[in-house]
Amino acid sequence: MPDVAELTLYPIKSLDGVSLPEVSLTAAGALLGDRRYMLVDAQGRRVNGKRYAQLHRLRAQFDPGLRQVQLWGDGQAAQFDLQQERDPLQTWLSNWLGFPVQVLEAPITGFPDDPYASGPTLISTSTLEVVANWFPGLTAEELRQRFRMNIEVSECPPFWEDHLFAQADQGVRFRIGEVELLGINPCARCGVPTRDPITGASYLGFQKHFVVQRQKTLPPWAEVSRFDHFYRLGLNTWIPKTEAGKKLRVGDPVEILAVEPLSAYPELSRTPQQPL
Repeated sequence: MPDVAELTLYPIKSLDGVSLPEVSLTAAGALLGDRRYMLVDAQGRRVNGKRYAQLHRLRAQFDPGLRQVQLWGDGQAAQFDLQQERDPLQTWLSNWLGFPVQVLEAPITGFPDDPYASGPTLISTSTLEVVANWFPGLTAEELRQRFRMNIEVSECPPFWEDHLFAQADQGVRFRIGEVELLGINPCARCGVPTRDPITGASYLGFQKHFVVQRQKTLPPWAEVSRFDHFYRLGLNTWIPKTEAGKKLRVGDPVEILAVEPLSAYPELSRTPQQPL
């Protein structure tokens, strides 16, 4: 049976993650602290790695309570309390980026990449290892930083997570420890995985080669109808409100329970918010 090998949160969207031994769930079915903060410019437009490759050069380190952040890059460094020093933090980031930014906060929902499947993302260690072999010079650790997933599972074959989505009107109910989740769809990827996570430099031909290899190695258990394109990797999930306050822990077993119609979850509905 697969189990959880690593849990990673990304407190400030697009910046470095932090690995924790356990994570609580909010009332919105999000991991507490994940993508809690997001940068926007003076016009309210999102400032993220997808749009600004220079963010890859900015390092961030958080304390275990996710209240303090150390930032450094391009010869500059500073430390801030995320709750008490918001204005100085915004000023420092604005100076570092070269244009004004504001730090927004969403403590309950976070700022998920997919507002429909707004739960944690999931991938297997063996998948990262196989995909790394597609690209000379890359390692599983670097792929881990490029794809930025929340839950990593081990003790399973490559692409095992493709068991966890079904047809478009269905979800796969599964359990991690004490938490029940619903697998929704394979993650559509953006330009971030094509870049070096430290320098922001592009890997020439990354997306094209990935698509060819992903299609060639798609496992027989994957629901092929969910691949309108093959630049997809990992799983998007949704978690019902009944799981609020429960915890995911490293070492928790992962068990598939059932394939169910999405109509069984009336609270799961598309929102007008657009993907980030």
